[in-house]
Amino acid sequence: MTGIGVDLAGKTAIVTGGGTGIGLAIARTLADHGVRIVIADLDLPSAERTAGSLGATHAAVEMDVRRRDSVERGFETALGHLGALDYLVANAGVSTMNRAVDLTDEEWDFNFDVNARGVFLTNQYAARYFLQSERKGVICNTASLAAKVGAPLLAHYSASKFAVFGWTQALARELAPKGIRVNCVCPGFVRTGMQEREVIWEAKLRGMSPEQVIAEYVAMTPLGRLETPEDVAGVVAFLLSDAARFMTGQGINVTGGVYTG
Repeated sequence: MTGIGVDLAGKTAIVTGGGTGIGLAIARTLADHGVRIVIADLDLPSAERTAGSLGATHAAVEMDVRRRDSVERGFETALGHLGALDYLVANAGVSTMNRAVDLTDEEWDFNFDVNARGVFLTNQYAARYFLQSERKGVICNTASLAAKVGAPLLAHYSASKFAVFGWTQALARELAPKGIRVNCVCPGFVRTGMQEREVIWEAKLRGMSPEQVIAEYVAMTPLGRLETPEDVAGVVAFLLSDAARFMTGQGINVTGGVYTG
């Protein structure tokens, strides 16, 4: 991607939920572009494995994005390692699946606590740091196709991701006068451990086989395949770079054409 002006060398980043899946791919892609990274994850051993695979200049920190005290400690530790912060990738997220009429309070709260509150807390800390240090930092949040189109059996998840997109737009407008950019990516059917769990849940709820569910995902995708985490990571790298210097408040679809609005 360097051919289109993506130059991130020498920059620093915190990637939440970077131990596995999309977060892992984002961390690897940014490291390949010369970014020094702290992987923040509730699963510290997973974060440490990711950081170790990237090289000695990278580090890991335990962070529960649902808790303000954990976010603050995590950021302080990360800043101690990095010295300064240029980018936040707020990627940590969860999902459960159920019919809307059967959703429990616990399912609703779990999705909102991680997906929406987690973005709020981490974005707020990063924004305060950028403002206080007068750095023109960049924030990229992981939303979802479900932030653009309500997804059956994922009503609570969709609601939490719509919240991420709305927050991204509002925060971007507030921070724009200071040169701080905020965008989000909206992936589609991404082949991850989270998707593997969702396929099993959906198959059970709809009376289908997991193979039929996956075939339906592919059939809905005009580019004709499941998305990979690396498909998302490349777009994140672009949004963080100066190649996207006039983009803020955007929810970029990375869906293989499933949704084009």
